[in-house]
Amino acid sequence: MLKKQLLFIALFTVGVFSYGQSDAKAKALLDEVYTKVMNYNNIYVDFKYSLENTEANTKSETRGTATLEGNKYLVDLFGSQQLFDGSKVYTIVPDNEEVTIEDQSDDENTITPSKMLTFYKDGHNYKWDIVQNIQGRKIQYIKLIPIDTNTEIKSILLGVDTQTKHIYKLIETGKNGTKTTITVNSFKTDQPLSNTLFTFNAKKYEDQGYYIIRN
Repeated sequence: MLKKQLLFIALFTVGVFSYGQSDAKAKALLDEVYTKVMNYNNIYVDFKYSLENTEANTKSETRGTATLEGNKYLVDLFGSQQLFDGSKVYTIVPDNEEVTIEDQSDDENTITPSKMLTFYKDGHNYKWDIVQNIQGRKIQYIKLIPIDTNTEIKSILLGVDTQTKHIYKLIETGKNGTKTTITVNSFKTDQPLSNTLFTFNAKKYEDQGYYIIRN
């Protein structure tokens, strides 16, 4: 479950989704988002993550952060981390004192930050949706509907700040009624990053008594 949620965050952070054949205005705006993101050396996002299912009467909220540079990323969420150093994926769970090390999935359907920028040509139909004024910011929403009818996702609403061309909000509605919302608190680009930010130090965790699982 944690991995699915982390990949959902990663998908959002890059801010580009698969396009189908639909609204030209919506495609043009997403193209602008894509171009803007591609020009950054790195991206840092602080966000609010919420999950709600009205039928099941459940709702939860938390905050997280994500840092991306090229195909590398570091996501902090639910007290855990997922790190990709360009070769391996490391999932670090302090509560369990456990680290899982895996190869990056070769599954074409797996969404990761390093692959998202290549997934913009097909996959969804999309259309121009509502516009909101949020504290003086004009947020234009684009609705994306998966072409694959077997997917668990009913629709995605992507809110774009029309001035900065940055993603402000993503709302994913599942066919089971679950609504997942990510709202950006802070979006920073081209930050000074440590040379070791995307480097996993196995000895550090071994010295702390972590159990390391290598798959």
